[in-house]
Amino acid sequence: MKKRVVSLIMVAAMAATMFAGCGSKKEASASKPSSEGKVLNIQCWNDEFRGFVEQHYDGYEKVDDQTGKIGDVTVKWTETPSKDNAYQENLDRVLQNQESADADDKVDLFLVEADYALKYTDTDYVLPVADVGITEDDTKDMYQYTKDVVTDSNGVLKGVSWQACPGIMFYNRDIAKEVLGTDDPTEVQNYVKDWDTFTQTAETMAAKGYKMTSTVNDTYRTYSNNVSSKWVEEGKLNIDDNIMKWVDDSKKMVDEGTTAGTHELWSDDWNKGMYEKDAVFCYFGPAWLVNFSMHADEEGSVANAGKWGGCVGPQSFYWGGTWLCAAAGTDNAELVKDIMYKFSCDPATLKALVEDNDQFANNKTVMAEMAKSDYTSKVLGGQNPLPMYMEGAEKVDLSNMTAYDQGCNEEFQNAMKNYFDGNATEDEALQLFYKAIGEKYPAIELPE
Repeated sequence: MKKRVVSLIMVAAMAATMFAGCGSKKEASASKPSSEGKVLNIQCWNDEFRGFVEQHYDGYEKVDDQTGKIGDVTVKWTETPSKDNAYQENLDRVLQNQESADADDKVDLFLVEADYALKYTDTDYVLPVADVGITEDDTKDMYQYTKDVVTDSNGVLKGVSWQACPGIMFYNRDIAKEVLGTDDPTEVQNYVKDWDTFTQTAETMAAKGYKMTSTVNDTYRTYSNNVSSKWVEEGKLNIDDNIMKWVDDSKKMVDEGTTAGTHELWSDDWNKGMYEKDAVFCYFGPAWLVNFSMHADEEGSVANAGKWGGCVGPQSFYWGGTWLCAAAGTDNAELVKDIMYKFSCDPATLKALVEDNDQFANNKTVMAEMAKSDYTSKVLGGQNPLPMYMEGAEKVDLSNMTAYDQGCNEEFQNAMKNYFDGNATEDEALQLFYKAIGEKYPAIELPE
Protein backbone atom coordinates (compact mmCIF):
# COMPACT_ATOMS: atom_id res chain seq x y z
CA MET A 1 0.00 0.00 0.00
CA LYS A 2 1.35 3.40 -0.85
CA LYS A 3 2.30 5.65 2.05
CA ARG A 4 -0.56 7.83 3.30
CA VAL A 5 0.01 11.52 3.80
CA VAL A 6 -1.45 11.51 7.30
CA SER A 7 -0.74 8.82 9.88
CA LEU A 8 -3.54 6.54 11.05
CA ILE A 9 -2.96 7.63 14.64
CA MET A 10 -3.31 11.33 13.82
CA VAL A 11 -6.42 10.93 11.72
CA ALA A 12 -8.11 8.59 14.16
CA ALA A 13 -7.44 11.03 16.97
CA MET A 14 -8.83 13.94 14.97
CA ALA A 15 -11.93 12.02 13.92
CA ALA A 16 -12.56 10.91 17.48
CA THR A 17 -12.36 14.53 18.63
CA MET A 18 -14.65 15.85 15.91
CA PHE A 19 -17.24 13.08 16.39
CA ALA A 20 -17.07 13.07 20.18
CA GLY A 21 -19.49 10.59 21.67
CA CYS A 22 -19.97 8.68 18.45
CA GLY A 23 -16.64 6.99 17.87
CA SER A 24 -14.57 7.44 14.74
CA LYS A 25 -15.35 3.94 13.49
CA LYS A 26 -19.00 3.66 14.55
CA GLU A 27 -21.16 1.96 11.93
CA ALA A 28 -23.63 4.50 10.55
CA SER A 29 -25.79 1.73 9.17
CA ALA A 30 -25.32 -2.01 9.24
CA SER A 31 -27.56 -2.65 6.26
CA LYS A 32 -26.50 -2.86 2.64
CA PRO A 33 -27.10 0.43 0.76
CA SER A 34 -30.52 0.34 -0.86
CA SER A 35 -32.11 2.23 -3.73
CA GLU A 36 -35.70 2.49 -2.59
CA GLY A 37 -35.68 5.98 -1.12
CA LYS A 38 -38.14 8.60 -2.25
CA VAL A 39 -36.09 11.58 -1.06
CA LEU A 40 -32.47 12.26 -2.03
CA ASN A 41 -30.85 14.49 0.62
CA ILE A 42 -27.72 16.37 -0.40
CA GLN A 43 -25.65 18.37 2.11
CA CYS A 44 -23.45 21.18 0.75
CA TRP A 45 -22.25 24.69 1.67
CA ASN A 46 -23.28 26.77 -1.36
CA ASP A 47 -25.22 26.54 -4.60
CA GLU A 48 -22.34 25.71 -6.97
CA PHE A 49 -22.92 21.97 -7.26
CA ARG A 50 -26.68 22.44 -7.36
CA GLY A 51 -26.18 24.75 -10.33
CA PHE A 52 -24.10 22.12 -12.11
CA VAL A 53 -26.76 19.46 -11.50
CA GLU A 54 -29.50 21.76 -12.76
CA GLN A 55 -27.45 22.46 -15.89
CA HIS A 56 -25.86 19.12 -16.70
CA TYR A 57 -27.85 16.25 -15.14
CA ASP A 58 -30.37 14.93 -17.64
CA GLY A 59 -33.76 14.38 -16.05
CA TYR A 60 -33.31 16.83 -13.18
CA GLU A 61 -36.30 19.11 -12.81
CA LYS A 62 -35.91 22.23 -10.68
CA VAL A 63 -38.79 22.91 -8.31
CA ASP A 64 -37.16 25.75 -6.36
CA ASP A 65 -33.72 26.64 -5.02
CA GLN A 66 -33.85 23.92 -2.37
CA THR A 67 -35.83 21.24 -4.18
CA GLY A 68 -35.79 19.26 -7.40
CA LYS A 69 -37.08 16.04 -8.92
CA ILE A 70 -35.32 13.12 -10.62
CA GLY A 71 -38.02 10.79 -11.80
CA ASP A 72 -40.21 10.05 -8.79
CA VAL A 73 -37.45 10.95 -6.31
CA THR A 74 -37.54 14.34 -4.60
CA VAL A 75 -34.13 16.00 -4.30
CA LYS A 76 -33.63 18.17 -1.22
CA TRP A 77 -30.64 20.49 -0.99
CA THR A 78 -29.42 21.61 2.42
CA GLU A 79 -26.96 24.46 1.89
CA THR A 80 -25.26 25.52 5.13
CA PRO A 81 -22.58 28.22 4.70
CA SER A 82 -19.04 27.32 5.77
CA LYS A 83 -18.55 30.51 7.79
CA ASP A 84 -17.76 29.92 11.48
CA ASN A 85 -17.60 26.16 10.81
CA ALA A 86 -21.39 26.02 10.48
CA TYR A 87 -21.34 23.53 7.60
CA GLN A 88 -19.21 20.98 9.40
CA GLU A 89 -21.16 21.36 12.64
CA ASN A 90 -24.42 20.68 10.82
CA LEU A 91 -22.91 17.77 8.90
CA ASP A 92 -21.53 16.26 12.11
CA ARG A 93 -24.97 16.40 13.67
CA VAL A 94 -26.87 14.82 10.80
CA LEU A 95 -24.31 12.07 10.27
CA GLN A 96 -24.34 11.20 13.97
CA ASN A 97 -28.15 10.88 13.75
CA GLN A 98 -28.08 8.98 10.47
CA GLU A 99 -28.90 5.55 11.84
CA SER A 100 -31.99 6.68 13.74
CA ALA A 101 -33.21 9.21 11.16
CA ASP A 102 -36.45 8.65 9.26
CA ALA A 103 -35.93 7.32 5.74
CA ASP A 104 -36.85 10.63 4.12
CA ASP A 105 -34.35 12.49 6.32
CA LYS A 106 -31.29 10.28 5.84
CA VAL A 107 -28.28 11.93 4.22
CA ASP A 108 -27.54 10.37 0.84
CA LEU A 109 -24.76 12.51 -0.59
CA PHE A 110 -22.57 15.20 0.97
CA LEU A 111 -19.72 17.41 -0.11
CA VAL A 112 -16.34 17.99 1.56
CA GLU A 113 -13.26 20.13 0.96
CA ALA A 114 -9.63 19.06 1.08
CA ASP A 115 -8.83 20.86 4.33
CA TYR A 116 -11.12 18.61 6.34
CA ALA A 117 -11.87 15.64 4.07
CA LEU A 118 -9.98 13.15 6.23
CA LYS A 119 -12.14 14.03 9.21
CA TYR A 120 -15.00 12.29 7.41
CA THR A 121 -13.41 9.79 5.04
CA ASP A 122 -11.51 8.02 7.81
CA THR A 123 -14.80 7.09 9.49
CA ASP A 124 -17.56 4.63 8.65
CA TYR A 125 -19.99 7.46 8.02
CA VAL A 126 -18.74 7.44 4.41
CA LEU A 127 -19.15 4.55 1.98
CA PRO A 128 -16.23 3.37 -0.15
CA VAL A 129 -16.94 4.42 -3.73
CA ALA A 130 -16.67 0.76 -4.71
CA ASP A 131 -19.71 0.04 -2.54
CA VAL A 132 -21.85 2.32 -4.70
CA GLY A 133 -20.48 0.82 -7.91
CA ILE A 134 -17.63 3.09 -8.99
CA THR A 135 -14.66 0.99 -10.05
CA GLU A 136 -10.91 1.52 -10.27
CA ASP A 137 -11.26 1.59 -14.05
CA ASP A 138 -13.81 4.40 -13.72
CA THR A 139 -11.30 6.52 -11.77
CA LYS A 140 -8.14 5.70 -13.74
CA ASP A 141 -7.99 9.09 -15.52
CA MET A 142 -8.36 11.17 -12.35
CA TYR A 143 -5.38 13.15 -11.07
CA GLN A 144 -3.82 11.09 -8.32
CA TYR A 145 -3.83 13.82 -5.70
CA THR A 146 -7.63 14.14 -5.98
CA LYS A 147 -7.87 10.49 -4.97
CA ASP A 148 -5.26 10.81 -2.23
CA VAL A 149 -7.29 13.54 -0.51
CA VAL A 150 -10.27 11.21 0.02
CA THR A 151 -8.46 7.91 0.53
CA ASP A 152 -8.72 6.69 4.11
CA SER A 153 -5.84 5.37 6.22
CA ASN A 154 -6.61 1.83 5.05
CA GLY A 155 -6.13 2.80 1.41
CA VAL A 156 -9.85 2.83 0.57
CA LEU A 157 -11.20 5.50 -1.80
CA LYS A 158 -14.13 7.29 -0.14
CA GLY A 159 -14.99 10.10 -2.54
CA VAL A 160 -14.65 11.56 -6.03
CA SER A 161 -14.39 15.02 -7.53
CA TRP A 162 -15.28 16.56 -10.88
CA GLN A 163 -12.45 19.07 -10.60
CA ALA A 164 -8.75 19.32 -10.02
CA CYS A 165 -7.67 22.67 -8.60
CA PRO A 166 -4.13 23.61 -9.63
CA GLY A 167 -3.73 27.35 -9.25
CA ILE A 168 -2.22 30.08 -11.39
CA MET A 169 -1.72 33.81 -11.06
CA PHE A 170 -4.43 35.91 -12.73
CA TYR A 171 -3.16 39.33 -13.78
CA ASN A 172 -4.84 42.44 -15.13
CA ARG A 173 -3.87 42.76 -18.79
CA ASP A 174 -4.40 46.53 -18.99
CA ILE A 175 -2.17 47.15 -15.98
CA ALA A 176 0.44 44.75 -17.34
CA LYS A 177 0.59 46.59 -20.65
CA GLU A 178 0.81 49.98 -18.97
CA VAL A 179 3.41 49.13 -16.33
CA LEU A 180 5.34 46.19 -17.79
CA GLY A 181 4.93 47.02 -21.45
CA THR A 182 3.36 43.65 -22.27
CA ASP A 183 0.45 41.42 -21.35
CA ASP A 184 1.95 38.31 -22.92
CA PRO A 185 1.82 35.48 -20.34
CA THR A 186 5.39 34.36 -21.00
CA GLU A 187 6.74 37.87 -20.58
CA VAL A 188 4.63 38.64 -17.51
CA GLN A 189 5.89 35.44 -15.90
CA ASN A 190 9.41 36.88 -15.95
CA TYR A 191 8.23 39.67 -13.63
CA VAL A 192 6.77 37.24 -11.08
CA LYS A 193 9.02 34.20 -11.49
CA ASP A 194 9.88 33.97 -7.77
CA TRP A 195 8.87 35.77 -4.60
CA ASP A 196 11.77 38.22 -4.57
CA THR A 197 11.04 39.23 -8.16
CA PHE A 198 7.33 39.42 -7.30
CA THR A 199 7.92 41.90 -4.47
CA GLN A 200 10.22 43.96 -6.69
CA THR A 201 7.52 44.13 -9.35
CA ALA A 202 5.09 45.18 -6.62
CA GLU A 203 7.26 48.26 -6.04
CA THR A 204 7.16 49.02 -9.76
CA MET A 205 3.37 48.73 -9.70
CA ALA A 206 3.13 51.04 -6.69
CA ALA A 207 5.23 53.67 -8.45
CA LYS A 208 2.57 53.73 -11.17
CA GLY A 209 -0.28 53.94 -8.66
CA TYR A 210 -1.36 50.29 -8.65
CA LYS A 211 -1.56 47.71 -5.88
CA MET A 212 0.04 44.35 -6.59
CA THR A 213 -2.55 42.37 -4.62
CA SER A 214 -5.85 43.10 -2.93
CA THR A 215 -4.63 41.65 0.38
CA VAL A 216 -1.62 39.84 1.79
CA ASN A 217 -3.91 36.82 2.15
CA ASP A 218 -4.08 36.47 -1.63
CA THR A 219 -0.64 34.88 -1.69
CA TYR A 220 -0.84 32.79 1.48
CA ARG A 221 -2.10 29.59 -0.12
CA THR A 222 0.73 29.63 -2.64
CA TYR A 223 3.36 29.81 0.09
CA SER A 224 1.64 27.25 2.32
CA ASN A 225 1.34 24.74 -0.52
CA ASN A 226 5.11 24.78 -1.00
CA VAL A 227 6.32 23.84 2.46
CA SER A 228 8.99 21.24 3.10
CA SER A 229 7.64 20.18 6.51
CA LYS A 230 4.30 19.61 8.26
CA TRP A 231 2.42 21.84 10.65
CA VAL A 232 2.74 19.10 13.25
CA GLU A 233 5.92 17.02 13.40
CA GLU A 234 6.05 14.17 15.93
CA GLY A 235 3.31 15.80 17.95
CA LYS A 236 5.01 19.20 18.02
CA LEU A 237 3.82 22.42 16.37
CA ASN A 238 6.12 23.44 13.54
CA ILE A 239 6.25 26.56 11.34
CA ASP A 240 7.86 25.92 7.97
CA ASP A 241 10.42 28.36 6.53
CA ASN A 242 8.18 29.10 3.54
CA ILE A 243 5.37 30.16 5.88
CA MET A 244 7.76 32.59 7.58
CA LYS A 245 8.84 33.78 4.12
CA TRP A 246 5.20 34.76 3.57
CA VAL A 247 5.30 36.73 6.82
CA ASP A 248 8.46 38.62 5.81
CA ASP A 249 7.27 39.36 2.28
CA SER A 250 3.79 40.35 3.40
CA LYS A 251 5.06 42.70 6.10
CA LYS A 252 7.27 44.39 3.53
CA MET A 253 4.34 44.83 1.14
CA VAL A 254 2.09 46.23 3.88
CA ASP A 255 4.74 48.66 5.11
CA GLU A 256 5.54 49.83 1.59
CA GLY A 257 1.90 50.07 0.53
CA THR A 258 2.25 47.69 -2.40
CA THR A 259 -0.77 45.61 -1.32
CA ALA A 260 -4.23 47.03 -0.74
CA GLY A 261 -4.53 45.70 2.80
CA THR A 262 -4.84 42.82 5.23
CA HIS A 263 -8.56 42.16 4.83
CA GLU A 264 -10.02 38.70 4.48
CA LEU A 265 -10.63 36.89 1.23
CA TRP A 266 -14.22 37.15 -0.04
CA SER A 267 -14.74 40.46 1.80
CA ASP A 268 -16.11 43.56 0.05
CA ASP A 269 -12.64 45.10 0.11
CA TRP A 270 -11.17 41.98 -1.50
CA ASN A 271 -13.82 42.04 -4.22
CA LYS A 272 -13.10 45.63 -5.21
CA GLY A 273 -10.02 44.66 -7.18
CA MET A 274 -12.15 42.50 -9.46
CA TYR A 275 -13.63 45.63 -11.03
CA GLU A 276 -11.94 47.90 -13.53
CA LYS A 277 -12.38 51.09 -11.52
CA ASP A 278 -10.66 49.60 -8.44
CA ALA A 279 -8.39 47.11 -10.21
CA VAL A 280 -5.38 45.51 -8.58
CA PHE A 281 -2.74 43.72 -10.58
CA CYS A 282 -3.21 40.09 -9.60
CA TYR A 283 -5.12 37.39 -7.77
CA PHE A 284 -4.14 33.77 -7.16
CA GLY A 285 -6.50 30.88 -7.67
CA PRO A 286 -7.61 27.78 -9.56
CA ALA A 287 -10.18 27.55 -12.34
CA TRP A 288 -13.08 27.76 -9.90
CA LEU A 289 -12.02 31.28 -8.94
CA VAL A 290 -13.07 32.38 -12.43
CA ASN A 291 -16.46 30.74 -12.16
CA PHE A 292 -17.18 31.50 -8.53
CA SER A 293 -15.50 34.79 -7.66
CA MET A 294 -14.58 36.96 -10.62
CA HIS A 295 -18.07 38.36 -11.35
CA ALA A 296 -17.81 37.59 -15.06
CA ASP A 297 -21.52 38.25 -15.56
CA GLU A 298 -21.34 41.76 -14.09
CA GLU A 299 -20.68 44.74 -16.31
CA GLY A 300 -17.70 46.71 -15.08
CA SER A 301 -15.76 43.69 -13.86
CA VAL A 302 -12.37 42.89 -15.34
CA ALA A 303 -13.61 39.37 -16.11
CA ASN A 304 -16.66 40.65 -17.98
CA ALA A 305 -14.35 42.69 -20.19
CA GLY A 306 -12.12 39.66 -20.79
CA LYS A 307 -9.10 41.51 -19.44
CA TRP A 308 -7.51 38.95 -17.16
CA GLY A 309 -4.47 36.94 -18.21
CA GLY A 310 -2.90 33.92 -16.58
CA CYS A 311 0.63 32.78 -15.82
CA VAL A 312 2.20 30.28 -13.41
CA GLY A 313 3.39 32.90 -10.90
CA PRO A 314 6.15 32.51 -8.28
CA GLN A 315 5.25 28.92 -7.31
CA SER A 316 2.82 26.24 -8.46
CA PHE A 317 0.06 25.46 -6.00
CA TYR A 318 -3.42 24.05 -5.63
CA TRP A 319 -6.40 25.39 -3.76
CA GLY A 320 -9.42 23.56 -2.55
CA GLY A 321 -11.74 21.47 -4.59
CA THR A 322 -15.02 19.76 -3.82
CA TRP A 323 -15.46 16.03 -3.28
CA LEU A 324 -18.66 14.01 -3.39
CA CYS A 325 -19.11 11.43 -0.63
CA ALA A 326 -21.81 8.78 -0.36
CA ALA A 327 -23.24 8.64 3.15
CA ALA A 328 -23.44 5.26 4.83
CA GLY A 329 -27.11 4.52 5.37
CA THR A 330 -28.25 6.04 2.09
CA ASP A 331 -31.40 4.51 0.68
CA ASN A 332 -30.69 5.94 -2.79
CA ALA A 333 -27.47 4.11 -3.63
CA GLU A 334 -28.11 3.78 -7.37
CA LEU A 335 -28.98 7.45 -7.80
CA VAL A 336 -26.01 8.50 -5.64
CA LYS A 337 -23.75 6.35 -7.80
CA ASP A 338 -25.18 7.83 -10.99
CA ILE A 339 -24.62 11.40 -9.82
CA MET A 340 -21.10 10.65 -8.57
CA TYR A 341 -20.24 8.85 -11.81
CA LYS A 342 -21.71 11.48 -14.11
CA PHE A 343 -19.86 14.36 -12.43
CA SER A 344 -16.50 12.64 -11.97
CA CYS A 345 -16.15 9.89 -14.57
CA ASP A 346 -18.29 10.79 -17.59
CA PRO A 347 -16.08 12.49 -20.22
CA ALA A 348 -18.97 14.35 -21.88
CA THR A 349 -20.10 15.95 -18.62
CA LEU A 350 -16.56 16.84 -17.63
CA LYS A 351 -15.91 18.45 -21.00
CA ALA A 352 -19.13 20.46 -20.65
CA LEU A 353 -18.03 21.70 -17.22
CA VAL A 354 -14.87 23.09 -18.82
CA GLU A 355 -16.60 24.66 -21.80
CA ASP A 356 -19.67 26.02 -20.01
CA ASN A 357 -18.39 26.65 -16.48
CA ASP A 358 -14.63 27.32 -16.78
CA GLN A 359 -13.83 24.32 -14.59
CA PHE A 360 -10.62 22.30 -14.80
CA ALA A 361 -11.90 18.74 -15.08
CA ASN A 362 -10.50 15.88 -13.06
CA ASN A 363 -9.77 13.76 -16.10
CA LYS A 364 -6.35 13.64 -17.76
CA THR A 365 -7.61 12.41 -21.11
CA VAL A 366 -10.33 15.06 -21.40
CA MET A 367 -7.96 17.84 -20.39
CA ALA A 368 -5.19 16.68 -22.74
CA GLU A 369 -7.64 16.77 -25.64
CA MET A 370 -8.95 20.21 -24.71
CA ALA A 371 -5.48 21.63 -24.13
CA LYS A 372 -4.74 20.91 -27.80
CA SER A 373 -8.12 22.16 -28.99
CA ASP A 374 -9.29 25.65 -29.90
CA TYR A 375 -10.73 26.11 -26.40
CA THR A 376 -10.22 29.60 -25.02
CA SER A 377 -11.38 31.46 -21.94
CA LYS A 378 -13.34 34.66 -22.53
CA VAL A 379 -12.40 35.86 -19.06
CA LEU A 380 -8.73 35.45 -19.97
CA GLY A 381 -9.01 37.41 -23.19
CA GLY A 382 -8.94 34.36 -25.45
CA GLN A 383 -6.08 32.59 -23.67
CA ASN A 384 -6.12 28.81 -23.25
CA PRO A 385 -4.94 28.23 -19.66
CA LEU A 386 -5.40 24.45 -19.70
CA PRO A 387 -1.75 23.52 -20.39
CA MET A 388 -0.72 25.57 -17.34
CA TYR A 389 -3.36 23.92 -15.18
CA MET A 390 -2.31 20.47 -16.41
CA GLU A 391 1.32 21.11 -15.57
CA GLY A 392 0.35 22.35 -12.13
CA ALA A 393 -1.94 19.41 -11.40
CA GLU A 394 0.90 16.97 -11.92
CA LYS A 395 3.05 18.88 -9.41
CA VAL A 396 0.60 18.80 -6.50
CA ASP A 397 2.38 17.20 -3.53
CA LEU A 398 0.37 16.19 -0.48
CA SER A 399 3.24 14.64 1.44
CA ASN A 400 3.12 17.40 4.06
CA MET A 401 -0.65 17.44 4.49
CA THR A 402 -2.06 16.84 7.98
CA ALA A 403 -5.45 16.76 9.62
CA TYR A 404 -4.50 19.99 11.42
CA ASP A 405 -3.94 22.11 8.31
CA GLN A 406 -7.19 24.04 8.23
CA GLY A 407 -6.99 25.14 11.85
CA CYS A 408 -3.29 26.00 11.72
CA ASN A 409 -3.57 27.98 8.51
CA GLU A 410 -6.56 29.96 9.70
CA GLU A 411 -5.14 30.75 13.14
CA PHE A 412 -1.74 31.68 11.71
CA GLN A 413 -3.23 34.23 9.34
CA ASN A 414 -5.46 35.59 12.09
CA ALA A 415 -2.49 36.05 14.42
CA MET A 416 -0.19 37.60 11.81
CA LYS A 417 -2.78 40.23 10.91
CA ASN A 418 -1.93 41.84 14.26
CA TYR A 419 1.71 42.06 13.19
CA PHE A 420 0.98 43.38 9.71
CA ASP A 421 -1.38 46.03 11.10
CA GLY A 422 1.18 47.21 13.65
CA ASN A 423 -0.78 46.03 16.68
CA ALA A 424 1.83 43.47 17.76
CA THR A 425 5.43 42.55 17.19
CA GLU A 426 6.18 39.44 15.20
CA ASP A 427 6.99 37.53 18.40
CA GLU A 428 3.77 38.71 20.05
CA ALA A 429 1.80 37.57 17.00
CA LEU A 430 3.48 34.17 17.19
CA GLN A 431 2.51 33.89 20.84
CA LEU A 432 -1.10 34.64 19.88
CA PHE A 433 -0.87 31.84 17.33
CA TYR A 434 0.53 29.38 19.88
CA LYS A 435 -2.25 30.27 22.31
CA ALA A 436 -4.95 29.72 19.68
CA ILE A 437 -3.51 26.36 18.64
CA GLY A 438 -3.20 25.28 22.26
CA GLU A 439 -6.89 25.95 22.76
CA LYS A 440 -7.95 24.30 19.49
CA TYR A 441 -5.63 21.28 19.67
CA PRO A 442 -4.62 20.67 23.31
CA ALA A 443 -2.65 17.52 22.44
CA ILE A 444 -0.12 19.41 20.28
CA GLU A 445 3.16 20.31 21.99
CA LEU A 446 3.81 24.05 21.58
CA PRO A 447 7.18 25.82 21.23
CA GLU A 448 8.61 27.18 24.47
